[in-house]
Amino acid sequence: MRLDKYLKVSRLIKRRTVANDACDAGRVLINDKPAKASTNVKVGDIIEIGFGSKAVRVEVLDVQETTRKDDAKELYKYL
Repeated sequence: MRLDKYLKVSRLIKRRTVANDACDAGRVLINDKPAKASTNVKVGDIIEIGFGSKAVRVEVLDVQETTRKDDAKELYKYL
């Protein structure tokens, strides 16, 4: 699954266009490397997202095309 779609489906970022912009700005890393929005995400990847002065670091536990809001937190684990 594409990184921008995963960020939206997992609700780490609300909109796919915002996720795309964050990737273009270099604020999203996969396994400590800058990632493009089109990068494929797989189970076990470590994603780091920079939000201003804060950074969120998560491990991908599951990849699904769609998910309910209540189940979205089961797709990743905070590190």
